[in-house]
Amino acid sequence: MTTDALSRTFQALADPTRRSILARLKEVGEASVAELAAPFDLTQRAISKHVGVLEDAGLVSRSRDAQRRPSRLRVEPLTDVDRWLEEYRGIWDERFAALREELARDDVEKDAEHATDEGKTP
Repeated sequence: MTTDALSRTFQALADPTRRSILARLKEVGEASVAELAAPFDLTQRAISKHVGVLEDAGLVSRSRDAQRRPSRLRVEPLTDVDRWLEEYRGIWDERFAALREELARDDVEKDAEHATDEGKTP
């Protein structure tokens, strides 16, 4: 079964450990599996498997530096996710605009009621 790139990206991002690995790579630029494993209560082998999933999804690239194989974040798949989400942002923008209008109407009504109440009190 072939899986499209967007699905592979979402599958990779579904795991919180992998999202943490990406965040760490964003901070440090590049890191080895041993360096990536440091903050986790997981074995280097488990982290290596997570990095492999991220690499298969195109979110991470690995190079060779002597004995070290540093991983780096690749943002291109995230750009594809952002493009896909753009279509849905419009829906949320419309909903938030309608909510803002409703809240503004409520504020106007409350201000009018408050002004009327103040006029009635001695």
